[in-house]
Amino acid sequence: MKKNQSPGTVLTDNISIVDLSLKIGDYLIISDLHFGYEHSLNRDGLMIPKFQFEKILDRLESINSTVKSKKIVINGDLKHDFGKINRQEWKEVHSFLSFIEDNFEEIILIKGNHDNFTPYIARKFDLDLKETFRFDNNLILHGHFIPENINELSDENIIIGHEHPCIGLRSGERVEKIKCFLKGSFNEKNLIVMPSFNFVSEGSDVLHEKLLSPFLKKSSINEFEAYGVENFEVFPFGKIKNIINASQRFV
Repeated sequence: MKKNQSPGTVLTDNISIVDLSLKIGDYLIISDLHFGYEHSLNRDGLMIPKFQFEKILDRLESINSTVKSKKIVINGDLKHDFGKINRQEWKEVHSFLSFIEDNFEEIILIKGNHDNFTPYIARKFDLDLKETFRFDNNLILHGHFIPENINELSDENIIIGHEHPCIGLRSGERVEKIKCFLKGSFNEKNLIVMPSFNFVSEGSDVLHEKLLSPFLKKSSINEFEAYGVENFEVFPFGKIKNIINASQRFV
């Protein structure tokens, strides 16, 4: 495993990894914040402290102090609960939108599958939720559905979230999960899958768990390259199939 300690690891063209975000031209992109997740877990009997909000703001401030972007895209699932807005979500989403309004000149909100009620909060900031956002040969969408006209679009790069990809590194009974970006192809276009920008869960282990996004279900996941990320360090793991083969040798 090689380690790249410099933020701004280039994936393709002008698309770079900066910690858990992507920098594309003037835009900073993050995905899957899932505000209110702790409340949902507490309601289900798993009592964890509500720590995520401050950590998200601190991490975003650290990233933007590096890239100094004035435009931001939130690529879906700003909140967690599907069917309602709980008190934690309302407070945190409102505070977060106030924060990015103070720090960014342009805000793009993409609708995710958890965002049924997000528009009620967004309207207070004169923001609309978009299904997709296109610029400079890039198509950004959450990734829980494939647009019917996908084959008619000329964009070279597709950027999605939704999957929350991570790599589970096993040592005996112990599993260490590392959030990761995935890069592969879909219908002859570059497909980049972003990790979640939340800190309650590392995500879904793409080596051992079922895939969520229809984009990945219709792609050759074994040919995708994985880039692990931890505290601004980027770890190019190589292709998924090679990671699986290497892990099997140590079982």
